[in-house]
Amino acid sequence: MSVQSIQEAATLQFRFASTDDAAAIADLVESGYRGERSRSGWTTEADLLDGQRTSVDGVLEVLADSDGRILLGEIDVDGVRQLVASAHLSRHPAYAYFGMFSVRPGLQNGGLGRQMLAEAERIALNDWSLPEMRMSVIDLRTELVAWYERRGYQRTGIYLPFPYGDKRFGLPKRSDLRFEILKKSLLD
Repeated sequence: MSVQSIQEAATLQFRFASTDDAAAIADLVESGYRGERSRSGWTTEADLLDGQRTSVDGVLEVLADSDGRILLGEIDVDGVRQLVASAHLSRHPAYAYFGMFSVRPGLQNGGLGRQMLAEAERIALNDWSLPEMRMSVIDLRTELVAWYERRGYQRTGIYLPFPYGDKRFGLPKRSDLRFEILKKSLLD
């Protein structure tokens, strides 16, 4: 089955991750953001950062948080379920946080990301009764910020410093990295 036919026919099947999924999630996230593999998709951060985006230990740490979940998106290809997307969701008192979002690079730009985001928003509103979704995005990632804006997210003008010196977040190639908080009301 070709990438195009997968994209056209793919309706994601959702489930929450278990610790058994940690290695596959770490690999998927790495493939979407770092290194040469990430360059086949449009979400790469390879021009901004080297090093790792996450690790198996980092994924296990997220999975151990009782207020967080990792949502997985899978597709059925010739009778075999394949992991093609993931996102971290975390409950806070007034909002849900959305992060570590990845879609397999060769399948990006085919609607899978929109399906994942919609399911994450549904969980936040319907399952957790939270009225708002927030995320932090490197503000230099203008194409990514624009993608979220087209889905109803608003820039807040609230910036967080990039954690320079913390290798868990990668090895910066620039000195002007920072995160901006984006938010969306889920009640509209």
